[in-house]
Amino acid sequence: MTTLNLASVTETLKRDLYTAVVSDTLDQLGYRDQVMNANINPVTEHVVLVGRARTLLAVDYYEPLSDPYGVELKFIDTLVTGDVVVAGTNMSVRNGLWGELLSTASKYRGACGAIIDGYVRDVRKIRQLGFPTWATGTKPVDSAGRGLTIAYDIPVRCGDVIVKTGDIIFADEDGIVAIPQAIFSDVIERALEKVHAEDSSRKDLLMGTSLSEVYRQRGVL
Repeated sequence: MTTLNLASVTETLKRDLYTAVVSDTLDQLGYRDQVMNANINPVTEHVVLVGRARTLLAVDYYEPLSDPYGVELKFIDTLVTGDVVVAGTNMSVRNGLWGELLSTASKYRGACGAIIDGYVRDVRKIRQLGFPTWATGTKPVDSAGRGLTIAYDIPVRCGDVIVKTGDIIFADEDGIVAIPQAIFSDVIERALEKVHAEDSSRKDLLMGTSLSEVYRQRGVL
């Protein structure tokens, strides 16, 4: 198994892979719970996101604070090229945790997207900015006095998947997969092999070979 450098293969992965084949590969390796819940959907359309997870944990809060954004701002200022913000909010419905200015600051520090297990706001501005974002919904209210970021770079539950900083996020219009960092190279090599087998199966099917025979020969579906 070759150790892959994420930065060097990102464009290849975005071009050649998709979440379904990555999920299938993780299943084969015994990692069957790495796909986030279906209620986290893209706010920005027609994008594929590949990057390193940077985790953020927020909780509901019920009174104004003199410094409601302190931890959140420190987190944003630590982002670097290739990072994907992965925010666990304990499935909050109280506020829009993520918005235009956080997206702008993140993008210009090199981050390539955000996965929010909660609500976002400023959707029109985020789309205009072109910052790939997934969320459970939208709500225009501010987080101040409603939600509080309490920590970052710790394991978080996002979309019912435990994600650690450094895990690899692969997201498209089908959903979001979190690949544990330790098995990233193995998953990608196997996923690319599966895509090649699927391409061969597609050609056979277009030539009239029955699906049963194609599956018997290729072993992929």
